Amino acid sequence: MRVWFITGASRGFGALITQEALNAGDAVVATARNPQTVIERFGNHPNLLAVALDVTNEKQAFAAAEQAIKRFGRIDVLLNNAGYGLLGAVEEATAEEIEKLYATNVFGLLKVTRAVLPHMRRQRSGHVMNISSIGGYTGFPGWGVYGSTKFAIEGLSESLAMEVEPLGINVTVVEPGFFRTDFLDETSLAISPSSIADYEQTPAGAMRDFAAGKNHRQPGDPARLAKAMITLANADNPPLRMPFGTDTLAAISEKNASVAREVETWRKLSESTDFPAEAVAAN
Repeated sequence: MRVWFITGASRGFGALITQEALNAGDAVVATARNPQTVIERFGNHPNLLAVALDVTNEKQAFAAAEQAIKRFGRIDVLLNNAGYGLLGAVEEATAEEIEKLYATNVFGLLKVTRAVLPHMRRQRSGHVMNISSIGGYTGFPGWGVYGSTKFAIEGLSESLAMEVEPLGINVTVVEPGFFRTDFLDETSLAISPSSIADYEQTPAGAMRDFAAGKNHRQPGDPARLAKAMITLANADNPPLRMPFGTDTLAAISEKNASVAREVETWRKLSESTDFPAEAVAAN
């Protein structure tokens, strides 16, 4: 029996993965700002521990990890799922909106991870799964600030994987595309209220209409992703990156090809900034 620690477990991916983990016979520490919402959804399951956690509160994060250890003795899988979106051009986002988004999506993830890692280090085992997005691999107009939080998660995950691999801990950054969750609902998505007229006829402005039209019409099936996450947790050699969805695969391929073309186009200028080979050899 594995022990999962899942943030944002009351709805969306978090709730679906919680259910799949319980169905698989695993134990779940399901955290939410209001743990009663978890109990109302899943009942008093013997393998479920509902814990209050606002990921922006470091003391709560450490306390939640301690509760998990006290109840189940270990934490095998940390799923950093809590987060939300922000739609709007970079210039349209206010400082308050940006700071609030980073407090949850980046600093909250760091606080929870730092609370759980000491227990995984003690065990010399564990799997940290960080929910990113295709928006954390390639940029999209209208999602610049949100995407930047996910780019941060990708960078953190890459470095963390190198740091904890010698200690028996795996790290996977999960990159979903557009899935038919409530992500585009007002409960999970903030929209910058300050719309700048100059952007209305640009891709950034068009993204506002696109997002509204795509809500609950996304190609990805959240239930299938939840089942896939159990498969991922069972993997002997899990990947550093796990993209989910054909739209994600297409975007990754396009980004990789674009970067490769750009590198070749500007290779000579790039190479021109090194010291001459003879100068390096002389030193």
